[in-house]
Amino acid sequence: MAETVLRSIADAAGHGDDLVITSAGTGDWHVGEGADPRTVTALEARGYDGSRHRAKQFGADDFARHDLVVAFDRGQERILRAWASNDADRSKVQLLLSFDPTVAPRNGVEGTDVPDPYYSDAAMFDTVLDLVEQSCTALFRQIEPALRKGPS
Repeated sequence: MAETVLRSIADAAGHGDDLVITSAGTGDWHVGEGADPRTVTALEARGYDGSRHRAKQFGADDFARHDLVVAFDRGQERILRAWASNDADRSKVQLLLSFDPTVAPRNGVEGTDVPDPYYSDAAMFDTVLDLVEQSCTALFRQIEPALRKGPS
């Protein structure tokens, strides 16, 4: 969801070619598979296309290719920071909801973790999409001024 949403926000602002946005899990159990059909349905209902997504696994070597590594929950955050080989890479790992700390309470979610909707109903996929849209919007607002400024 977050890759699709953030890419859409960047494209709409004219910065789609200025960012590399990709999604990867910390586990390998779904590598090569498409997004959960309920994710695709929730995205499509809001005008996004999540049909091309294919799962891949994040690796320690990915830190060198990314300025920011966004985790959905504290479990992912712990794993990613453990994989980082230095403090600079550890500092790249940030929780998605940290970009707008008011998002979760506004959506009836407690804490700093994006809930995993997998074992829930379609309504939870919509709730998660609400969190993702609002947090990705806040994230983009924070990085967009640097994109306007251009490379230094």
